[in-house]
Amino acid sequence: MEIIITKNPQEGSLAAFDLIKKAVEEENAQVFGLATGSTPEGLYQLIRESDLDFSDKISVNLDEYVGLPADHPQSYHYFMEEHLFSKKPFKKSYLPDGMADEETAIKEYDEIIKEHPVDVQILGIGGNAHIGFNEPGTPFNSTTHKVNLTQETINDNKRFFDSIEDVPTQAYTMGIASIMQAKKIILMAFGENKADAIYQTVKGPVTEEVPASVLQKHDNVTLILDEEAAKRLNE
Repeated sequence: MEIIITKNPQEGSLAAFDLIKKAVEEENAQVFGLATGSTPEGLYQLIRESDLDFSDKISVNLDEYVGLPADHPQSYHYFMEEHLFSKKPFKKSYLPDGMADEETAIKEYDEIIKEHPVDVQILGIGGNAHIGFNEPGTPFNSTTHKVNLTQETINDNKRFFDSIEDVPTQAYTMGIASIMQAKKIILMAFGENKADAIYQTVKGPVTEEVPASVLQKHDNVTLILDEEAAKRLNE
């Protein structure tokens, strides 16, 4: 596990961009696993402003809210279109179908992941160390599944909605086993509110109660942290 500590999120986003640029130009990566949320926004801005070409690449997103159509302003389809795809289109971009029934959504997305093995996976991390929407207690052998979001995650996401009542309570997410199949994983974490999760991820035991701790078992993981997120690692 390589750890890159930067002064601030802007420098962290630049460090992540450099890894993506290398993957495109030197490593011939074809399939990119993408994350949503505020953490990767700086990275996506740098990609939009760059001359990198993804027109022959595939993207596979981590998750989508259950019950939100692709054109809903708070859906992850909409987020990715706004923050990346509208300026840097991929050959094909996949996200779970938030409007599909559970059996169909899971079967279809597992098949997509099987057909398009991820070369580089971008991850954020929740305050409770969730990756994707794999909340504490999610089995490490999980593939695509429907999750009930914890109240902590709902509270974290309410800033994107008019009221907490509007925040979806369920999501479809790529499972932990699926995430771990990626050849390379880049996890980004910024801010003091991520410090405990990062400490447990890096220095704690590998346990399903700390979903991101499973990354200790992956042989090609880079953590990009700002000083606030990394502040506990010297303990």
